[in-house]
Amino acid sequence: MAALWILSCLAFVAAAHGCGSPAIPPVITGYSRIVNGEEAVPHSWPWQVSLQDYTGFHFCGGSLINENWVVTAAHCNVKTSHRVILGEHDRSSNAEDIQVMRVGKVFKHPRYNGFTINNDILLIRLASPAQLGLRVSPVCVAESGDNFPGGMKCVTTGWGLTRHNAPDTPALLQQAALPLLTNEQCRRYWGNKISDLMICAGASGASSCMVGEGLGDSGGPLVCQKAGAWTLVGIVSWGSGTCTPSMPGVYARVTELRAWMDQTIASN
Repeated sequence: MAALWILSCLAFVAAAHGCGSPAIPPVITGYSRIVNGEEAVPHSWPWQVSLQDYTGFHFCGGSLINENWVVTAAHCNVKTSHRVILGEHDRSSNAEDIQVMRVGKVFKHPRYNGFTINNDILLIRLASPAQLGLRVSPVCVAESGDNFPGGMKCVTTGWGLTRHNAPDTPALLQQAALPLLTNEQCRRYWGNKISDLMICAGASGASSCMVGEGLGDSGGPLVCQKAGAWTLVGIVSWGSGTCTPSMPGVYARVTELRAWMDQTIASN
């Protein structure tokens, strides 16, 4: 029992001081075989945020990268009137110990293009710092020189639609394990829409509606393990719109956007 207690304390310390180390570890049954998405272990993706309007309507996901900053997609069009919800799992519950954060300032990538969907990234500076702990901790962010090869298994999370004709987004946070594609492979599906500022994951029956295609997943994380820590590699950007599992989801490529993130955070 004492050993268990020490382990849980160590996990908490890791989460409190490092990035990409959830105090509550995720369990991914689809990590060895691809599934279309499943409910996540509650609070096992502690950087996942829900972006909501004043009515409480969830419109996009995002990722906490430190106590002051959240990253999401530019096409989510975040406004200072919106709210950032931390520590949520079940959106239908009022019993969760969530943090409702105000948006201090919004930084959309100056070269975001709504037609090509290039540079689909937006940074939110929170009006006050998040309280980090067991259920809320940051994800690591891929560095400019990192290489995440095609075929590598990664995970995306969100509250997006699980089928394109579903009446409503799911209450419980969903996760799906997906292989990365090389951009060359991805262009076989999407042609020259795929730029170097994008990275693809899924396809071959592996993608699902929640993967960058359903309403509500946009802006959420695609994370891969780097030296044991979950690292933000992609930001849910666009997909087939009809949740075709044979089409890969497309994500903003964080390695290409990291320099802009660093400059924006350093100067604000």
